Parts: sequence; C-alpha cells; structure tokens
Amino acid sequence: MSRVYNFSAGPAVLPEEVLTEAAAEMLDYNGTGMSVMEMSHRSKAFQEIIDSAEADLRELMDIPDNYKVLFLQGGASQQFAMIPMNLMKNRVADYIVTGQWSKKAYAEAVKYGKANKIASSEDKTFSYIPDCTDLPVSDDADYVYICENNTIYGTKFKQLPDTKGKTLVADVSSCFLSEPVDVAKYGVIYGGVQKNVGPAGVVIVIMREDLITDDVLPGTPTMLRYKTHADAGSLYNTPPAYGIYICGKVFCWLKRQGGLAAMKERNEKKAKILYDYLDASRMFSGTVEAKDRSLMNVPFITGSSELDAKFVKEAKEAGFENLKGHRSVGGMRASIYNAMPEEGVEALVAFMKKFEEENL
Repeated sequence: MSRVYNFSAGPAVLPEEVLTEAAAEMLDYNGTGMSVMEMSHRSKAFQEIIDSAEADLRELMDIPDNYKVLFLQGGASQQFAMIPMNLMKNRVADYIVTGQWSKKAYAEAVKYGKANKIASSEDKTFSYIPDCTDLPVSDDADYVYICENNTIYGTKFKQLPDTKGKTLVADVSSCFLSEPVDVAKYGVIYGGVQKNVGPAGVVIVIMREDLITDDVLPGTPTMLRYKTHADAGSLYNTPPAYGIYICGKVFCWLKRQGGLAAMKERNEKKAKILYDYLDASRMFSGTVEAKDRSLMNVPFITGSSELDAKFVKEAKEAGFENLKGHRSVGGMRASIYNAMPEEGVEALVAFMKKFEEENL
C-alpha cells in the first residue's frame, strides 16, 4: 500500500526519510547489535543520541547558553501543572486564553494560586488573537502564559504579547520548529513533539536557567520539579528514549532542509496554496480572521454539516486522512506541518475543487 497524505493534528506526519532511516536501524543501531528501543538509557550509545539531539536543537533554534533543554514525559498537558508548581512564587500568574489548550492550562493554574485571564478570544469561538499590545499585566504576576499556535482553532500569535517585563511562558506544541524564533524573548518555551517533531511521548522544555530553582510550591513531587531533570540531564529516570532518538533524526532532517528560515518559507508557500483556494472558493471557507491564520493548522467548513461529513468520507477514500475537524469546531482541518510535502497540499486543493464542482 502506498503512503496516504496524513493531515492529522497529532500524532502527525513524519518525514519519510526519517522513517526509512529508523527502519534501517531498527534491529541494529550503529553497530550495537540492538535497537534503540532496547537500549539502556545509561549506555554510552544513548548518551550520544541525547547529547547530539540537544546540540542539533540548540543549533537549529540558536538557543542561548543560559537556557536548559529538557526532554520530558507527560505531554504538554503535564506542563499545565508543572509551570505553576515551579514558577508561581507569588501565587499570581496572567493567562491569555486563545483556545482549548490555554483554557485548560488556565484552569490548572487556578488550583495553585491566583490565575488572571487578562485577554481571551472565546467570545468569537477562538477565531482570532486578541490585541496584546497593552494588556492589564498584574504587577505581582510571576509570568504571562500563551499558547502560541492554536491547533484546534487554527490561530497563531504573529506578534508576541507585551508582557511589561514579566516572564513569557509559551506552549508552542503545534508550531515547534516551523519558523525561526528568538528564544531570549521567552522564559519558557515548550511543546509536545507529536505534531511537528517526533512521535508521541516526549515534551521538550526550553527554560531560562534562573527559573530553575529549588524554590517550588510546597508538595511539588520530585518528578514535577524542573531542577530534578535539569540536574540529571533529562536522565533522572528512564526517559522516552526511542522518541528522543526520532526527534534527533528530525532535527538532522531539518538541518538538511536548510534550517528554520527555509522551513518558514516552505510552510508559508504551502499555507498560501490552501488559503488562496479557500478565499476564492464558493463552497469552502476558512474560519479564522486572515491576519491571525496559522501556517500549521487550517480549519475550514462548507456551511453544511452533511456536506462536511460527505467531504471527509470521500477525501478518506481518495487517500487524504484525518481531515475531520475537532469536535468543538466541526467542519474540517488540514494540519500541514513541516513534514507535509507541498504536493500533498496541492493534491488536497485539487480534490477540494473537484468536490466543489460535483456538489454545488
């Protein structure tokens, strides 16, 4: 069977080159006579894998020396609690709620202190990013929190909020490594890797060193302290070893593609193909304000739930997988991450045009 075009929001498409390489090494990694899946995380071979992965990520993102890179478990959702547990020294934090995930992060933070919702786009089903140029940032806030790219709703912060000097914490799960970022503008930048970087099971946290201390909320478990993992080089306990190995391969693949500036150019080109069609179509339309559109996740609708369902069914039969939108939005969603080739987007648009002609 040939490969389908997989538009899943996550776990998502991975570069074919990476999968082929991993398949070739499945039974014998680098002459060790075993798979990385079977390898001790305390072995020299695995130490080289995790060290190389970190070095390549640092190079790709130009991560400053005073930031730690942590390969953790528990997904992005575990970070919703870890962040307040470790950073809420004053028991105050400000949240900008622009979708399901920042809404969940805010609800978690409420358990640990005073979480203030200082901006939200919930009034219009999270279809836009609120103006964050002059926010009512709390004087005693420990940090300001955002989800930078909203996987479900297809919005993206094109400009970071003015946090008025407060630490910025950002969940970048669905735009991780899709374009260059200035890491120094963030105190914490983190993401679950299963959208744009690797298989499910790993979350990467990039954190400024001064934020990693023993001064955490009382009762914070050992495993939920950033210092535990920073001090142990992400090897305090058995890490998601195979997932880290695949992430490392994706970092190498990204370097071969020309790095993040080249990826941004490619991602903008892919997104334009789809958005241009949606803007011209008589049947399909996008659901997000044009200025806030994500390059990674593109939700769209026909305006009829019956037609939406018919489209998803026929698209699947034609080899376009996972186009059904999130249950909270309905319609369709095409996630066009780094590993989605341009021809995949072109093929989808050609199928949409044909469907439009047949069903108008």
